[in-house]
Amino acid sequence: MPIVQFTPLSSLVQPDFWHALTSLKIDVLKLSDASVAIRAAYTAGRTIRDRETGQEVPLGCELVVSGEAFTEEFQPPANAVAASGVFKNYNTIEDFKAADKTVLFNQVADEIWTSVKTNHDPSALNRFLLIAYADLKKYKYYYWFAFPAFTAKPAWTIASEWKPAHEELSEDAMRALHDALVKAPRAYWLVRIRAGKTEVAGVEEYEKFFEGVDPASQYISFLDPSALPQNPGWPLRNLLAYLRCLHPSTTSSLRVLCWRDTDLPASGSTWKSRLGLIEQGISENREERPSAVGWEKNAQGRLGPRVADLAPMMDPTRLADQAVDLNLKLMRWRILPALDLDKIAATKCLLLGAGTLGCYVARTLMGWGVRKITFVDSARVSFSNPVRQPLFEFEDCLDGGKPKAQCAADRLKKIFPGVESKGFSLSIPMPGHPVPAASVEQTKKDVQMLETLVEQHDAVFLLMDSRESRWLPTVLGAAKGKIVMNAALGFDTFLVMRHGARGGGEGRLGCYYCNDIVAPADSLTDRTLDQMCTVTRPGLASIAASTAVELLAGLVQHPDGVRAPAPPPQTGNSNDLPDPSTSGSILGLVPHQLRGFLAQFRNMLITGAAYDRCTGCSETVLREYETKGWDMMIRAFNEPGYLEELTGLKELYGEGEAAMESVDWEEEEEE
Repeated sequence: MPIVQFTPLSSLVQPDFWHALTSLKIDVLKLSDASVAIRAAYTAGRTIRDRETGQEVPLGCELVVSGEAFTEEFQPPANAVAASGVFKNYNTIEDFKAADKTVLFNQVADEIWTSVKTNHDPSALNRFLLIAYADLKKYKYYYWFAFPAFTAKPAWTIASEWKPAHEELSEDAMRALHDALVKAPRAYWLVRIRAGKTEVAGVEEYEKFFEGVDPASQYISFLDPSALPQNPGWPLRNLLAYLRCLHPSTTSSLRVLCWRDTDLPASGSTWKSRLGLIEQGISENREERPSAVGWEKNAQGRLGPRVADLAPMMDPTRLADQAVDLNLKLMRWRILPALDLDKIAATKCLLLGAGTLGCYVARTLMGWGVRKITFVDSARVSFSNPVRQPLFEFEDCLDGGKPKAQCAADRLKKIFPGVESKGFSLSIPMPGHPVPAASVEQTKKDVQMLETLVEQHDAVFLLMDSRESRWLPTVLGAAKGKIVMNAALGFDTFLVMRHGARGGGEGRLGCYYCNDIVAPADSLTDRTLDQMCTVTRPGLASIAASTAVELLAGLVQHPDGVRAPAPPPQTGNSNDLPDPSTSGSILGLVPHQLRGFLAQFRNMLITGAAYDRCTGCSETVLREYETKGWDMMIRAFNEPGYLEELTGLKELYGEGEAAMESVDWEEEEEE
């Protein structure tokens, strides 16, 4: 007959256990290497269903050690049973290696056997040993578990194949056992069935409980941490040694119930517990302690200690690096398994403007896991900024104010050291703002710096407070094929849009200037105080900024990226709104423009086609920039009408005026 093969226990150490050990070592043990009590728990073996094959895959046969292992108030989780053990911590790695492990192991095995022989106490059968060395400077923990189990001589053999328990026990019997064990979880117990009634008792009541009961109605049962169909778990070994030691005449043949049903079967499922008949021949000596085995193997499958390296988690910077993305990982785990977090995190973002929009955009980008954020701004932090711009504080306003771009970048690093943030104090030249002769060289350097920054980033956010300041980065972004995100504020309205990609054919989406028939001009001169500041409702900037970042996230997840098509236009009928699931991005719609109306709490999706005479993204402008570079730019800054003439808008004006003059206007006579 085949020999019974047992599934060994393995340890599952939860991270908070190492924190508890650190506190125990520092506050209690100090330099003492005395043994202390430790507690753990295990539950019934579990399986998971393979989605591809439909097969049940068994999970590990595990003893779980948590942060409460050293507390006397330790309580095992629901449907689990406790196991007590001996813990011994060494002061040096040399002491740990040199420890006489055979002596330590045999001491625990002797304690188990003495408890069986003297006290008939089955609670000691799950006793275990843990030795460790805690390197608190490097946050490394060396440890080795042992689960002493007595060997059987001769070995137990299988007289009847392991089979599902419900094939022999009735449904009522299975439910009665489940109900009894939910009320009072046990590691080991006895089961008898008399007159159709299922009864349970502790193994210490073996003789009295089974007196007069048909052997075919007697069952030895235990909470089985194994999920393998033909292999009971490790705890059964010591239970069998206990029974053969105390009741040798009636235990040579045993009906064993491996209980694995801590939960009632789900609809359409069956009971998981297993049942088998095992036998053992006559043992030579039942007074002496049998030999024992049970040292845990390491990750390489060899007898040896394991190492837990907590250094990456104990370093606050590394710990933050893991923790900041927790929400994103849970999002992917529970809701969007196809979400490509690495693609978002790798998107390098250039923020032109470190004001209200820039601050909120940066915070939301960090929330999405973006690791590289660069600011460009020429202003300094003023006293009106901190309440509206969350990256600045009152101290940043003193002594004339810190440069906004660098201050914002430094604050991001304080919030999360893992972000790569930089700030550049840079003035962006604008059409309609002639460059003085003395400033030409500096302006040229600023343009070159801006070109370099656009080259180095994947997405450019236009977050400035004037219309004409967006022209140069619009041209650069289109020419270099970058994602360009635009956000602009009114008093209670906002515009968020993505610029269309170059070479998109007839369906190409427009840029910020495609709806204009005039070139951007000076809008900053002779402004009143209310015109100098962006006067908006306080909540508008955060809404617009978050919308811009969410639009970027959706665009990055779209398979077409920067060339993602816009959804169909809205009809005004809510039943005709585009279906987010058909947008191509797992995050939903990727619109071209969103116009928000805070007074109505309404957003409108708009699609605008590219204009072939656009002063910002037309092929005429882009080719002129690519061929003439700085010479083209300085003309755009200095010469009124240059962009209109270049793109053909001037010709369009002439055609319009000629058409107006050709109309025969009739004048009505006065009455």
